[in-house]
Amino acid sequence: MAQNHNFLIITYPLQGHINPALQFAKRLVTMGAQVTFATTIYLHRRLVNKPTIPGLSFATFSDGFDDGHENKSDDNFITYMSELQCRSSEFLTSIILSAKQEGRPFTCLIYSLIIPWVPKVARELHLPSALLWIQAATVFDIYYYYFLNHGDYITNISDNAKCSIDLPGLSFSLKSCDLPSFLLASNTYTFALPSFKEQLQILDEETNPRVLVNTIEEFELDALRVVDVGKIKMIPIGPLIPSAFLDCKDPSDTSFGGDVIRVDSDDNYIEWLDSKDELSVVYVSFGSLAILPKKQMEEIARALLDSGFPFLWVVRDKNLQQQKEVEDELSCREEIEKNGNGKIVKWCSQVEVLSHSSLGCFVTHCGWNSTLESLSSGVPMVAFPQWTDQTTNAKLIEDVWKTGVRLNHDDEGIVKAEEIMRCLELVMGKGEKGEELRRNANKWKSLAREAVKEDGSSDKNLKTFLSDIGCISES
Repeated sequence: MAQNHNFLIITYPLQGHINPALQFAKRLVTMGAQVTFATTIYLHRRLVNKPTIPGLSFATFSDGFDDGHENKSDDNFITYMSELQCRSSEFLTSIILSAKQEGRPFTCLIYSLIIPWVPKVARELHLPSALLWIQAATVFDIYYYYFLNHGDYITNISDNAKCSIDLPGLSFSLKSCDLPSFLLASNTYTFALPSFKEQLQILDEETNPRVLVNTIEEFELDALRVVDVGKIKMIPIGPLIPSAFLDCKDPSDTSFGGDVIRVDSDDNYIEWLDSKDELSVVYVSFGSLAILPKKQMEEIARALLDSGFPFLWVVRDKNLQQQKEVEDELSCREEIEKNGNGKIVKWCSQVEVLSHSSLGCFVTHCGWNSTLESLSSGVPMVAFPQWTDQTTNAKLIEDVWKTGVRLNHDDEGIVKAEEIMRCLELVMGKGEKGEELRRNANKWKSLAREAVKEDGSSDKNLKTFLSDIGCISES
């Protein structure tokens, strides 16, 4: 089906973008395509378990920050994006023209979020392109309506926390706390919205725009149809996680499980999980970007200790470093280490942990990758969203899929230990609520695994996309 395809894939150089894009690259290769994955020198150095499978190669370029770059302010981000746009555009132009001259032209360019200049390069070089949307289809719909003709409606209602927002095609209402944080008046990341707006404008300019969505048709059936009545075609091809964790054809395929950018860790967390009873462990992780204030960390620690549940907590170097800069480490760190019921690690293979039989629930920031991984593993969630699309994902988790509960914060934005314990007891408990959440989690797990099997919905959608791209490339 894909033997004549030669794909070029590029993402914004961030872990949450790299993870699903690499899984998509591997999916294409298994279907017979050739794939070149373009990324920055810095990100390429940090990738672990780089696959050496035939058909997949890496091409690197400098973004001007080969030793890494932190976007600590809007000005820093704008400067970085300007440099990234200039350098990546030159690199893409060069590699696309070179491939054509060498007689192995690319047939399609796949790109991810917040790099809207990439499809412009493809258009100038008459190369078909497709957006790999690595957030929920529901989030795409919200941005689509916001920039299309519902912006004033959403803005006006979002100012009132009690009002509901009803968007055409969506079967549920939204509150302001359910919207992507970039749409709220409280948003301080002013760089984000212009990028999303430009991305949608570019799609609108395309003759037959395609958006490959990292979701499952059965998860977001209504949301996937919202923009189909217009010009944009949304194609669900998820979940983009390692096939070994979806019971697919290659049980050895665990590369890029969870985080692809690994922190050195010698913690024997799998052995620790092996020692725990089935469905007994609380797993806590807030992704690669979130840095929680020390006050919030203390509340989480106290809740975990007082709950009595065994817990595995990922506390990354950034959070550890911030703690040391502000004050000493967690006041109860020693208590946690002495108490064999809890374990703190700097890093773990998240999908491997979520697939472990001892896992009872996942306290998550609700990043889309983590949400899909938890759904695909059948693990109920305690939703602890921080920013961007995570608030919308939390809405889906609690009210649409009914696989978790969402935490409430106080007026200072802090979630108290008592609230965390309340939610843990609901999700981990043997009562009616806990049983319902586990039943629903297992239902979505089955649907996710069916979707990527031969002739499953995601498998068929990807095959149709490959066929369509083949026709465009040959014309």
